[in-house]
Amino acid sequence: MRPLWEVADFVRAIRRQMRFGEFSRARLRVLRMELYDDTAECDWIARVPDPWDDNLPSSVRNQNESLQALADAITMRNILFDAMPDVESAVLRSFRQPAREPPELIVLGTVSREAPAVHRVSSLVMRAKLYGFCFCYEDGFLRPLQQVEDQSEELTAQSVTLLGRGGISNGGK
Repeated sequence: MRPLWEVADFVRAIRRQMRFGEFSRARLRVLRMELYDDTAECDWIARVPDPWDDNLPSSVRNQNESLQALADAITMRNILFDAMPDVESAVLRSFRQPAREPPELIVLGTVSREAPAVHRVSSLVMRAKLYGFCFCYEDGFLRPLQQVEDQSEELTAQSVTLLGRGGISNGGK
């Protein structure tokens, strides 16, 4: 019963702490959360750009959207390890949902509880890399991880060896 309470705490913490982002007021949409013995997986749809950014140049709007996705990935990692003390590693994925197209993987991370020394790193992009996130950041924009998508199953299989052992999922809603 304790793992179920931890997942409930995790969901409540996401709703409370991630209700609004630093660069976007849009809500974060969690697609899937699975909990195994000492590992977890979590997938979510990145926040859309803030409506107030519509009048900004597209490069600035894209940069804000990308920085928000990286900040959300780091925050998701921190919330997950705070809410679930038995989890030692996690596979975290962030997707972008273009209009009328399938979701694109933009951030993939196989992260561990051990936090790297990031206190003196001012760059959000570098902090995300140090935490273990993989992404393609070019010209201030997160590009889809097409070359990594093929390897993501390999990375997931290496990180999570207890596949099929149950989990919690909201069915993609």
